[in-house]
Amino acid sequence: MIRHPTPAELPGLAAIELAADARFAPLGIVFPPGTTMIEEVSDPGRVYVTGRPPVGFALVGEVDGNVHLDQLAVHPAHEGKGLGTALLEAVCALGDVTLTTFRDVPWNAPWYARRSFHVLDSAEWGPELEALVAHEHELGIEVAPRVVMRRLRSVGT
Repeated sequence: MIRHPTPAELPGLAAIELAADARFAPLGIVFPPGTTMIEEVSDPGRVYVTGRPPVGFALVGEVDGNVHLDQLAVHPAHEGKGLGTALLEAVCALGDVTLTTFRDVPWNAPWYARRSFHVLDSAEWGPELEALVAHEHELGIEVAPRVVMRRLRSVGT
């Protein structure tokens, strides 16, 4: 079941994000130190979770008038059960969805491509998306090649 978390559940989501991020280390991708994305969220309405207690979450925002998937994380102990796909489908039901992700990581861009996302050429980015990509670069998140992807609401539904 996909739902919004309670305010009391928000702090516990950071452990899910950190566990999911740890999967990147064997690929040589290490994220810059600092707070996790979910730790900066105070509005449970921007977050979808699965499990009680939560074992995965999707964090959404808005960029250039579209839903933007800021983060999708499932605790590694619960991978392979379709939880990430269920979270993604809940987000995609909201409208057209954009995201930024690692191009060559199997559970990133290739995973989203199998779920009807396609890579956007930079000429297709709006001003907010351009600013977001630049901000990720400034933060040091671009530690491996990244792409911007989009799925139109009408695709896959």
